[in-house]
Amino acid sequence: MDCNITVMTTDWLASHRERLDGALTAIRSRGYYSAFPESPSPRVYGETAAEDGKAAFEAHRGTTFALETPGASGTVSSEESPYGVPLDVQYPRTVENGLDELLAAAQKGLTDWRKGGIEGRVGVTLEILDRLHKRVFELAGAVQHTSGQAFVMAFQAGGAHALDRALEAIAYAYEEMSRYPATAIWEKPAKGDPIRLEKNFTVTGRGVALVIGCNTFPTWNSWPGLFASLVTGNAVIVKPHPLAVLPLAITVEVAREVLAEAGYDPNLVTLAAEHPGDGLAKPLALRPEVKLIDFTGGTEFGDWLEQNATQAEVFTEKAGVNAVIIDSTDSFKALCNNLAFTLSLYSGQMCTTTQNLFVPADGIETDEGHKTFDEVGAGIANSISKLLGDDARAVELLGGIVNQAVVNRLELAPEYGDVVLESRAITHPAYADAVVRTPLLVALDAKNEDVFSRECFGPVSFLVRTSGTAESIALFRQTVGDGGAMTAGVYSTDPAVLDEVREAALDVGVALSENLTGQVFVNQSAAFSDFHGTGANPAANATYTDGAYVASRFRVIQSRRHA
Repeated sequence: MDCNITVMTTDWLASHRERLDGALTAIRSRGYYSAFPESPSPRVYGETAAEDGKAAFEAHRGTTFALETPGASGTVSSEESPYGVPLDVQYPRTVENGLDELLAAAQKGLTDWRKGGIEGRVGVTLEILDRLHKRVFELAGAVQHTSGQAFVMAFQAGGAHALDRALEAIAYAYEEMSRYPATAIWEKPAKGDPIRLEKNFTVTGRGVALVIGCNTFPTWNSWPGLFASLVTGNAVIVKPHPLAVLPLAITVEVAREVLAEAGYDPNLVTLAAEHPGDGLAKPLALRPEVKLIDFTGGTEFGDWLEQNATQAEVFTEKAGVNAVIIDSTDSFKALCNNLAFTLSLYSGQMCTTTQNLFVPADGIETDEGHKTFDEVGAGIANSISKLLGDDARAVELLGGIVNQAVVNRLELAPEYGDVVLESRAITHPAYADAVVRTPLLVALDAKNEDVFSRECFGPVSFLVRTSGTAESIALFRQTVGDGGAMTAGVYSTDPAVLDEVREAALDVGVALSENLTGQVFVNQSAAFSDFHGTGANPAANATYTDGAYVASRFRVIQSRRHA
């Protein structure tokens, strides 16, 4: 092992040790911790940081991104900003005929990467995070103009919070890899001298990992798997969604830069950009060299990966049907306001957004007296309308619609039932070509299970009229058990109801939020404290982040000899 490599990675680990220790403490205590400030304020990041980052993002437009991808054939430009801003960035295009060269290049540096050791790899990955953080405003622009998130959300979810999730994965990996000693003396009593063996235990990666990115959260959903695989000794091929390449191209650029500086092969991290319709993910996922796959996206392809990529450990986050049970409340106004924000944030284009609101046909008891089913719907609708009443403020919450498929679902949804709140188009004051829509709320009966039991991704929610809370809970169990969910919620002043819903959530394996009426929302997830997904229902087979998420990405191989 090159001593210069060892010195550099040791220095990096030392310089980022406080950040790592804070993360290790947080994953054990589950208390609040954030290593990367979520406010884009100049008081936090400096007076010129925002403008410098914007300029760096703008500088990518109309250029060829300077990345080397082994086996690439020509270039591809596939991104379309939901805000109507021309991007026209060219990336090396990976095609199926180039996969032999790509995978051979990815494997070439694995031996040195293993020899770098646990702390060496942790030092490198922490340095990558630190440099990504220095480019957080640039990344925010890239996330905004590929996903449609509003800028502040792109900065937070696509930058600071994504960095926290990546750090969380590194912390769990460090803890799991450090579980066993690197060396041990084994001594067994015997007649005469004891039998003594010296043993070595080496953490070894599985091989090549594949990260398949998504359109809506290109960094937040990709970084945990990317860093969990890299730090545990694997090479990583990043295949971004064709409509959200730039955030992950920047990520790969930084990773390769740090690896090269440390003396490692930069092809340990590569970008595999494709043209829409190339279908590159399938042949890549089936390659025998690929031993780990992280996927975020639709159920159909997620199921295909789980069933067909049998040579690999597959981690999937797929579609789900998130639900809130409304039984009663001691703060009706706060309930409505909380749900209004939940349904509006990023136009409902989050895997954690509530779709189904189960409400008894006879209504609910509240601090304002009895509310009929229609009054509950009207209360939520009024809160949404007030929240989004000012267009300039609304667009900063809603962002842009990510693609035409979301618009198509939104336009069909009024046919499913009675419209409680119509969706309206908003003209973005800064981006006239942006497609912005407010949430649609549709009331329907419990018998319309064929409608609300499947995901309708986007700004569409259903107010489901049930015979009572007992049926609400039963439908919750059924829809989550069959279709999966990333989140669930309940509003009730009855401890018995809360206990029953808690048990139901445990039975169907979904995270539960109870009586949220303040500044915490069911579709928010805090790194180091909240588990995102459970791996216990069909919506996801793993969670961000726990020991199981990282432990299967490496193996401990022993050697032994007489001492």
